Amino acid sequence: MKKDLIRERVLVELEKLISLSCKNPNSSKKYKDLHIALLKKYYNATNVTIDYHRHRIQMEVIEDDSLYDPKTVNTYLPTFYTNLLFTNLCNFLLSCLEKDNKSIGFYTQLINSFKASKNKLELA
Repeated sequence: MKKDLIRERVLVELEKLISLSCKNPNSSKKYKDLHIALLKKYYNATNVTIDYHRHRIQMEVIEDDSLYDPKTVNTYLPTFYTNLLFTNLCNFLLSCLEKDNKSIGFYTQLINSFKASKNKLELA
């Protein structure tokens, strides 16, 4: 029961953060980094770029996770290039949210990094 409440709270906070970041994504590098982090996590992608003006996301999606070995240097991972179009960035990013435990932990770290940077800005 308590885990479900925490999970819902994390998802609500992240949804608020996504909505706020989509209002003016060019206003902060942190917002762009948030969008890229969410896309990298959801699509298991690298080299993610977002063209906010043309409503495009370009990335390289890793084809096979089994070839990844964290103990060795990965000089080659098979990827395929993807060019996605979106009509509403906020809805698109919200559709990328997952509710498994690993994802919730990742989202908690994202939220905490925004809270930490907000506190630093207020103190300065």
